Amino acid sequence: DSESKYEDISRKLATLEADALRGNERAEAAEKKIMDIEEELKVVGQNLQTLEVGEEKTIQREEKSQEEILELVYKLKRSDYRGEQAEMNIQRLNVRIDQVEADLLGEKYKIKKISDDLNQVFDDMINMSV
Repeated sequence: DSESKYEDISRKLATLEADALRGNERAEAAEKKIMDIEEELKVVGQNLQTLEVGEEKTIQREEKSQEEILELVYKLKRSDYRGEQAEMNIQRLNVRIDQVEADLLGEKYKIKKISDDLNQVFDDMINMSV
């Protein structure tokens, strides 16, 4: 009876030792997995920091680009306004040129009339003295 208890206890002990060995192997495998995951998490964290820095730089570039766009839009509007003003000035100058040309033509006609009158007077004076 004590031998059977001994064998029974020995089998239980062997089973428990085998279970303990398997448990230790699983625990070691789990610890290795945890270390691998922690290393991977560390790499992911570094990548995340790099991405955050990159994102921050991208945001700064985008803000700068937006400011440049606003400045260029303002310059474009100013240039359009100046172009419109220049076109209006050109139209006014063209009207003034037309007026000056008309006045000049009128003065030329007056000079021609005066010249013709003078020639007539000279012709009359020549005819009178003959």
